[in-house]
Amino acid sequence: MALIEAALSAAAAARPVLSAAARRAVPLSSCAAYSAAAASSSGGDIEDSPLLPMPRRGSLLARFRDRRALAVTDITATEWCEKQMEFVLEHGKPERTQAMKAGSERHAQLEQERTADLLRFALEQVIERVDVTIRSAEELWAVKLMNFIVGANQLMLEGITREIPVIGVVEGSWMIGVIDELRMPPDGISVHPILVDTKTRYKPTVPSEAQKRNGRLQVMCYKYLWDNLISEKFPAENFFSYFDLDSSYLLSDDIKQYIRLLGLNAKTLEDVLKYFKVTCHTLPRSQEQLLLRYELQADHSLLEEYQFSYDARWFKDQIQEVLSFWQGAREPKFVTEEERWKCSFCKFANNCPINMLPHQDVAD
Repeated sequence: MALIEAALSAAAAARPVLSAAARRAVPLSSCAAYSAAAASSSGGDIEDSPLLPMPRRGSLLARFRDRRALAVTDITATEWCEKQMEFVLEHGKPERTQAMKAGSERHAQLEQERTADLLRFALEQVIERVDVTIRSAEELWAVKLMNFIVGANQLMLEGITREIPVIGVVEGSWMIGVIDELRMPPDGISVHPILVDTKTRYKPTVPSEAQKRNGRLQVMCYKYLWDNLISEKFPAENFFSYFDLDSSYLLSDDIKQYIRLLGLNAKTLEDVLKYFKVTCHTLPRSQEQLLLRYELQADHSLLEEYQFSYDARWFKDQIQEVLSFWQGAREPKFVTEEERWKCSFCKFANNCPINMLPHQDVAD
């Protein structure tokens, strides 16, 4: 049972957070715009896209992510330690630590704040809590795409949204993630949202360079996925074929009711994807400056705000390196000598070959 907060489309009458000039530059999605766009693309396929290659047989991608997208967390976990990622895939995740649970609780708290934001987003309109039974993969994707539409419109009207799902193709592989936070600049002029990710720390210390590097990769993944959606690069036809989805699948009454509450009308997954694409085409690209926030778990006090620039070349190199591991092009690497400290936090350390080698013999 998926519980969804359905905000009515009448909230479009809300006072905008952007200036008049900024709003003219980025038109908001209206029901009329949705209807016109849907009608213009009613004939033929949504988009003719070249088929992407299937994962190599026997690779970790084929064995553990067949007909599934790599998560952004798969990418960052692999960058952290490839050997640990292999252990997790082969033997399952170890029991979560208290620090991990505290981090999840903080994100849950932020998600509750998002729900409160959605209530404000609807202003004086009625908010209905809709119990939706997910009966199929098609309906699961329909809900994800509609949640993106809700979050995107909330961003443009309220100036902030959290936990917004994104999906796309990165270096030939499908990838999915959930952006922690998108916020509009406070100047009320710029139309480019800022990507923000909040992380919690058990001790009141600043993160190491390895931790910051991992965080940079995560937020750059989100930026790449968001910007590609905005740039009309979503391979719709391959989306249906790769995930083995029926584009004409008839959605249940529960799902259609949820969609109607948002002021839209969709009967099939293909209908929902059209609305999703229309939404993407009305949104602005994200800023080149990205933000990582580090909070203390105990009281959520701010330890550090770390701003950095998107580096397309570095990001491409990192993704290609990670994918070569997933695609079976090479064996997993151990951590470097300088980052052997990671092993003291790894639940698989006692079974890892790295601990049988002298420190100076560890390969990159």
